[in-house]
Amino acid sequence: MSEAACEVWFYHLERTALDQALPELLEKTLARGWRALVRATMTQRLDHLDGWLWAYREDSFLPHGRADEPEASRQPVLLTIGDDNLNSAQVLFLVDGAEADRFDGFTRCIDLFDGRDETAVAAARGRWKKARAAGCTVAYWRQGERGWEKQA
Repeated sequence: MSEAACEVWFYHLERTALDQALPELLEKTLARGWRALVRATMTQRLDHLDGWLWAYREDSFLPHGRADEPEASRQPVLLTIGDDNLNSAQVLFLVDGAEADRFDGFTRCIDLFDGRDETAVAAARGRWKKARAAGCTVAYWRQGERGWEKQA
């Protein structure tokens, strides 16, 4: 798949934190029959997400694993700080300012950023420009009173 085929969606987190938004988006991804790769910038975030995705709801969990564990290629949701798409995911999730040097192989990239942090907002603007320059279709989603609203 070429880079131009990837859609890059930016999610401006204002009303909820990553811990609330990410599981919901991962559930939607899995419901479509897609695999997900969640890329962070630090292993401490992976440690947190690894525990959180098992326990974020009392009646459910998200099956996942880490790239540094055995059977990474079999995981429906894979947590990583690396660049490799070890589980052949269709959707790349970028958190905490993680970046993608390429989008080939992905159908969609979801870039979640903290809208209450001006540095994070400025960095997301830079990633937006980079994605457009790579030929990707980009969209911007913002949290409104009735949920996610597409702004651009």
